[in-house]
Amino acid sequence: MKFSLRLNNDRPAAEYIALAQAAETAGFDQFWVSDDLFLRSATVILAAVAQATSRIEIGTCILNPYTINPAEIAMEAATLDELSNGRFNLGLSSGAGEFLKWVGITPKKPRTALIETIRVINRLLSGKRAPFQGEFLQWSDEAYLRFKPLRRVPIYIGAMSPNMLRTIGEIADGGLPLLFPPEHYETVMPYIREGIEKVGRDIRSIDIAACVWCSISDDPQAANDVLREKIAYYGHALSPLIWERLGLTRADFAPIEQAMMVENNAEKAKSLVTEPMLKIGIVGTTADLTARLEKLVEMGVTHISLGPPLGPDLLKAIEMIGRDVLPKFR
Repeated sequence: MKFSLRLNNDRPAAEYIALAQAAETAGFDQFWVSDDLFLRSATVILAAVAQATSRIEIGTCILNPYTINPAEIAMEAATLDELSNGRFNLGLSSGAGEFLKWVGITPKKPRTALIETIRVINRLLSGKRAPFQGEFLQWSDEAYLRFKPLRRVPIYIGAMSPNMLRTIGEIADGGLPLLFPPEHYETVMPYIREGIEKVGRDIRSIDIAACVWCSISDDPQAANDVLREKIAYYGHALSPLIWERLGLTRADFAPIEQAMMVENNAEKAKSLVTEPMLKIGIVGTTADLTARLEKLVEMGVTHISLGPPLGPDLLKAIEMIGRDVLPKFR
């Protein structure tokens, strides 16, 4: 069983060094940082983390080819892999349309854009030229890295929709499907298997991480409050597949989006989060977390990725999970 830790890029940059070191000590295998718009740079954070750790793998979850040119993504991936001595994983997807609209971007044919991006990045990170004439990218024969990459960095696809889930199965080295709620795994895996069967791959060659949210604390109310805030910020941007699994629609999140994004009133937004919405994640003690994860393992999960909020005290939550949860599944 593999375990990874995912964090948002919303904390002071220096904090990630201590958090990554704690994750490495706790026994986590991977440390991922998101790159959401107008927050801190994941690649800068991971450069610091790479130099402060020695074993744990690091990764972006996720970069997109609309706000960062694929050439620059390849440059950053190769550089971070070099800096970490081969511990970097590149998390990619097409980006969340709800957030891309902030900068006037309407992603057209997002799956096509992602596939073309992965093709050229794989060539660049293999030390090859990457001329390409596609629908999204038009590159000349001068598209190549002017230095030798350490290796072809593994590419993980972040996914919520059926098409992106199928794409994991077709072309990715790994997958970061968001499981909100965790039992959503049984919904997403058939789509990933469709992609696998389409191209005749072996599912064992793909590292599929069951990405869940959890908020762990000895204080249940404090844990609950932290998860409410995360749902208030991201709930409206989730996929219809996730809303359907929860018995909700985008309209249910509209008042919350108004309070959080327009009125900038986090307390009001959190108060509007309902009990069905809280099922998105796992809230409570490490015993509560273990019980829900056991169900995932029964479904066949081999990589559990625990993500924000994790708890009101991140360092303590990481230590608690390392002490009480990871050993039960090793």
